[in-house]
Amino acid sequence: MAGDSILTSLLPLVVLFAIFYFLVIRPQQKQAKTHKQMLDSLQRGDKIITNGGLICEVVKSEEDFIKVRLNEDNVTAKISREFIAKKLNA
Repeated sequence: MAGDSILTSLLPLVVLFAIFYFLVIRPQQKQAKTHKQMLDSLQRGDKIITNGGLICEVVKSEEDFIKVRLNEDNVTAKISREFIAKKLNA
């Protein structure tokens, strides 16, 4: 009888954790994985948007940074990979 009461008291917590996992944790992991794949696939000439809203063109991809061209006057800058929001499709 005591085992049944422990099981019935823990069942709502287990169900709540399962719902939390499938609605919050799993989608976040999937989004992080696709973002990492996007960062790894960046090549010269790709257009990107930074977290600050800048639209840039990739010049050179390095290990921790990406060298980008900001405008048509060949103004270049180095941006940390962490601050790239998304890749623009042509």
